[in-house]
This record gives sequence, structure tokens and C-alpha cells, in this order.
Amino acid sequence: MADEGPTAETRSDRGAGSGVRGVKSALRTVALLELLAERADRPARLDELAEELDVPRSSMYQLLQTLVDCGWVRTDTTGSLYGIGIRTLLTGTSYLDSDLSVRTIRPYLDEASDALGETIHLARLDGPNVVYLATRESHEYLRTISRVGRRVPAHAGALGKALLAERLEGEVPLPEGPLTACTENTLTDRAALVADLERVRERGYAIDREETVTGIAGFGFALRHDVPAVDAISCSVPVARLTEEHQSRVVSVMREIQTKIETLLSRVSGAPDWR
Repeated sequence: MADEGPTAETRSDRGAGSGVRGVKSALRTVALLELLAERADRPARLDELAEELDVPRSSMYQLLQTLVDCGWVRTDTTGSLYGIGIRTLLTGTSYLDSDLSVRTIRPYLDEASDALGETIHLARLDGPNVVYLATRESHEYLRTISRVGRRVPAHAGALGKALLAERLEGEVPLPEGPLTACTENTLTDRAALVADLERVRERGYAIDREETVTGIAGFGFALRHDVPAVDAISCSVPVARLTEEHQSRVVSVMREIQTKIETLLSRVSGAPDWR
């Protein structure tokens, strides 16, 4: 990776292709919130944030104080540490509650979880990453780190690979430079990833063998009610108890759930066609 960190203008450039010039203050605000969200339980100091986003210290202080007053950022009793604020939770839950696809799919995650006794996920492609939208945890093993809202490189797991395989090779949204490794098994060689995506297309689902989390295998299935698919479901299983028989059972159940969801969502009308 380059030594120079991303600026406020480079962190939040998803709308760059729209032809509309970004508003500098808005870009800074979004970049700051994204940075604080990425840091999770690691609060940041004013100087750290100003340096990371290449924003003057005085401007960063004013922005932070405004967001603290509005509840989007919180600070400690000394006023020297900053973290993500409670208002962001309202926005996140509103996104999930307002999404018809997520509401429709949730009961089928329960059905798959009950049938398999394993952890089931729903995720959505967001640029070169997937974001977890819903999770049903297994009671048989400790939690994985795939909490709702978590962002994972799409190339590093079954959910992402299932969605990348739905796109032509030239349209796969991968970042420039080396691919990030989540574990020693993550596919970071582009040629190897391309070959694996071809196997996903032939097989009809993606397999992740300890590529996202050590000790966990995943099986990902794209939901093709959208073209190309943007949502996928997966089943995660500890490799220590993944027999061939159980793998066949997982694939069979998840394919059935995939078909049910696609059939139901293809009949749903009236929802906005989000871009």
C-alpha cells in the first residue's frame, strides 16, 4: 500500500462518476464518520483525525464539535478522545428496516439456521467489499466476527466471491494494487482469484476455506432477483466438523433457500430501484 494515507476527498468518492462536483464540507463529514466507524472501539484524538484525513487542525476541531453537538460523534469527559456517536445507529437500523429485500429475506435465514444448525449470513456488495446485513448465529460454536455492518473484502470470502462471479471479468470491482489478506488462505493473487471465480460460475456457488476467518469454511449463494446480483446468502461451518456429508447437506439446504428467496423477490413490485 502507498505510504500516504487517504484524504477526506479520496475516502468518500463513490459519487465521482455522477458528474456532480462534491461539496467539500460534506465529503469531510462523511470521511470523518467512516474513519471513526472503522476504528470501532479505538477512539481517536484530534491530531490523529486531522492528519489521517489531511484536514487543518482548526477545521477538524470545528467539524468534530458540530458533530458532537448533533450526536453523530461522541467525546470523553476530557474532550480529547472521539468516537462514533449514537445517531449513526439510528441511520444504520433505518437502512435495514426500510429495505424490502432485507425484510423479505430475514425469515429464510431463520429457516436455514433451523435446518442446519449453522451460522447464516446475508450480505450486500458495496464496491470492492461486502457488508453484512443480517446474521443468524449458530449455538454450536463461538461467534464469528461477521457482525451486522461489518465490511469484508469481496475477494476474501464466499459471500463476496459468489457476487463477483456474477460479473464479467472486466466488471469485477476490485481495488488497485495488492489484494488484502484476511488470513493466510485468502486469495490475493488476481489470476488465482479469476480461476476460482470461474469455478464458482460452473459450480453455482462459492466456497471459502478459511479465507475470511481461520477455522471457518463458508458456502455463498448469489441471489439473482437483481441483475447483476448485489445480495448473497451464506452458511459458515467450523472446518473441524465439516464432513462431506454435512457439506452436501449445507449446499442442498442453501440452494433450496436461494430458490425460495429468488422466487419470492422476483414477484415483489413497487420498491424503489436503488442504484
